[in-house]
Amino acid sequence: MRRPLIGLTSYSQHVQYNGSNQEVGMLPIAYVRAVHATGGRAVLVTPDDPGVDVLESLDGILFAGGGDIDPATYRAARHPATEADQPRDTAELMLMRAALDMGLPVLGVCRGMQVMAVATGGSLHQHLPDVVGHERHRAAPGTDPLAADAADFGRHEVVVQEHSAAFALLGSRLTVNSFHHQAVDDPGTFTVSGWCPDDRVPEIMEHREHAFALGVQWHPERTGDLRVYAALAEAAARRSGLHFPEQQQERRAA
Repeated sequence: MRRPLIGLTSYSQHVQYNGSNQEVGMLPIAYVRAVHATGGRAVLVTPDDPGVDVLESLDGILFAGGGDIDPATYRAARHPATEADQPRDTAELMLMRAALDMGLPVLGVCRGMQVMAVATGGSLHQHLPDVVGHERHRAAPGTDPLAADAADFGRHEVVVQEHSAAFALLGSRLTVNSFHHQAVDDPGTFTVSGWCPDDRVPEIMEHREHAFALGVQWHPERTGDLRVYAALAEAAARRSGLHFPEQQQERRAA
């Protein structure tokens, strides 16, 4: 039986390829590998020619990390540090609202969690250092903040709300990496169920009216802890009546 098909939102960018400058649809391969490692089959959803019809072919969807969301989408003036990707905003806000309406299993990672908030009427802090007074939520360039030899910059704890879906999946506390300068202010129709204990910045959101709609502010695909990816694949398989191999459940206990 086929694997659950998981859409991954992506972005377009001009790159040098085969000696010429080309616009390409792209996403770090770590997302794809995380989906495959936890039992799903990944397919990229590019921001060009946006439409919700693609959701009809998917069993679940992951909204990936990336650039800032245009503050005009939540009726705010632009901060000097904000660099928006308007075509991607248009596509992803449309897809997020439609996926939630359909009850499609949804996972938001970093920017993807912020899209969840904005798509349901919430808002963002455009430049987190202005709010919390430090830049520890951004990792040092070129480092993997959860590697054994990495500096502490870009790594922090997350406390999880008891009796939440996130608590059942992740436990009461975990260490995460950190790559963002924006953060959720108003979560919209989502509920914040995890936060950084040092400054109360939201790190996990969930929607309690959906079988699986979870957002995390960190990048689990760059760590060995793929429990949220496994939960997405399992929810996608369950929704579509697909067999979910027992060996994939092992990722739930990273």
